[in-house]
Amino acid sequence: MEKIRNFCIIAHIDHGKSTLADRLLEFTGTVTDRDAQEQVLDDMDLERERGITIKSHAIQMDYDDGNDKYVLNLIDTPGHVDFSYEVSRSIAACEGALLIVDATQGIQAQTISNLYLAIENDLEIIPVLNKMDLDNAMPDEVKDQIVDLIGCEYEDIVEASGKTGYGVDKVLDTIVEKVPPPKGNLEAPFQALIFDSVFNSFRGIIAYFKVVNGEINKGDLVKFVNTEKEYEANEIGVLRLTPEPRETLKTGDVGYIISGIKAAKEVKVGDTITHVKNPCDVAIEGFEDVKPMVFAGIYPIDAEDYEELRASMEKLQLNDASLTYEPESSAALGFGFRCGFLGLLHMDIIQERLDREFDMAVITTMPNVSYQVVTNRDERIEVHNPSGLPEQKYVRHIEEPFIRAQIITDANYIGPIMKLCLDKRGTLLNQIYLTTTRVEITMDMPLGEIVFDFYDKLKSISKGYASFDYHMTGYKPASLVKLDILLNGESVDALSTLIHQDNAYSLGRKICVKLKDLIPRQQFDIAIQAGIGTKIIARETVKALRKDVTAKCYGGDITRKRKLLEKQKKGKKRMRQVGNVEVPQSAFLVVLKLND
Repeated sequence: MEKIRNFCIIAHIDHGKSTLADRLLEFTGTVTDRDAQEQVLDDMDLERERGITIKSHAIQMDYDDGNDKYVLNLIDTPGHVDFSYEVSRSIAACEGALLIVDATQGIQAQTISNLYLAIENDLEIIPVLNKMDLDNAMPDEVKDQIVDLIGCEYEDIVEASGKTGYGVDKVLDTIVEKVPPPKGNLEAPFQALIFDSVFNSFRGIIAYFKVVNGEINKGDLVKFVNTEKEYEANEIGVLRLTPEPRETLKTGDVGYIISGIKAAKEVKVGDTITHVKNPCDVAIEGFEDVKPMVFAGIYPIDAEDYEELRASMEKLQLNDASLTYEPESSAALGFGFRCGFLGLLHMDIIQERLDREFDMAVITTMPNVSYQVVTNRDERIEVHNPSGLPEQKYVRHIEEPFIRAQIITDANYIGPIMKLCLDKRGTLLNQIYLTTTRVEITMDMPLGEIVFDFYDKLKSISKGYASFDYHMTGYKPASLVKLDILLNGESVDALSTLIHQDNAYSLGRKICVKLKDLIPRQQFDIAIQAGIGTKIIARETVKALRKDVTAKCYGGDITRKRKLLEKQKKGKKRMRQVGNVEVPQSAFLVVLKLND
């Protein structure tokens, strides 16, 4: 145990986390020249293209510092706010963390939020100043920021470059010197923390865990505490570049277990593994079921592809247990699924993976968040879809989820960013100058307001400089209304949305104007209306196509023409009663992009 070091890497997106991890693997000889490639630990094409870590990874390295041989377990973490629960479990499995800060950009919002997680778990923080090889690096200024943030000494900050490999040896020596070995009792009953899982189509679910107490042998009968399922440890081992089987794993080791588990729901990140015969007294704390934050309907463009979409969703869920979905149907879009995502990036990635890996063309409805409805009988109902809202007369009030948002930006952009946040119903809590030119703004905001286009607008206002991070704070009552879109008096469920009362009129007006251009003309007038309950707040009319029935009347009495026009009028009236309006697919897509 004295020779084991478990550590993770904390960094904002694009601060060089994966590149520095590559250099550590090369320096320790874990990756041979033949296997070497950019971003070794990011094995998804999507991760490489976007330069983000979506799935966390773990890898074991051997390091000889000249006096002793050490085993270093790097538990890599995703950098994005959507995956903060995975990050928290990875951090809980470590004793130390490398805090990587880009020498050209300084400290960003996600660095701070993940750093707080690490400090809560009593991790030893090693600050690393990355990208020192770049001409526009500002080492002195950024070092001041790091010292202000974590209160370390200037000498403690390790200068490095993931690109050139400069300072990597110093990083490894500092890990060995400063990160404490794992604490735990080898004699105690077996207790291990699951920090990740992956799906293998031949072996089933493979769970990654860290042994906190005791030891596990191949063939042992184990129990997952929170799911209360029992399995046999068919194979255990350590995580090198490829998994290496072992007979025994002891306290402090990081490894994997294969038990032929077929259902992703049975392996939950944060769960505790123990022996069936001699179980541990308490589970490792911190476990929670991951709750989706953003909901949207996903429908196949061609209705015949529904079963294929179901099969694709099942396969995706095996790889990503945080995706939730249930079947739903819409009068306008047919059969599809109501899906829950951890956040907007997660939703974007799922759509991209459906397209790439399964070749599925899908329509996604307006993303919305889950609301809590308190009825007149004091019942609390969770609503994920506007169509699931009870009638207005039964609703006492609706509560919406709120977030605490942290925005770090250049001081020049404070005005426009403040205006954007206040327009989205945000309230300012705090404003701190990190340096003379960098400001941290803390806001309370409704999650529903940032779901659409907040992030894009923030980036364009700040010319890409502002960084954004948030966490849920709970639910608060809000004056929300259900906005219905009606065609000839019939509500179109796929276009209905829950929205704040102040924004309802403008959005209803926009949708009506847009639909007027998109819905093809019929033989009768089509009324497009936006309504809240029984009150209509906006209306547009698609005028009827009209055949010129009086063309054959040249000359003669006016009554002949009147007779023909009256006959046409009656026919149109009858047609309107039996005619139905087809909404083209393009109309749904355009309405989704209204907020862009």
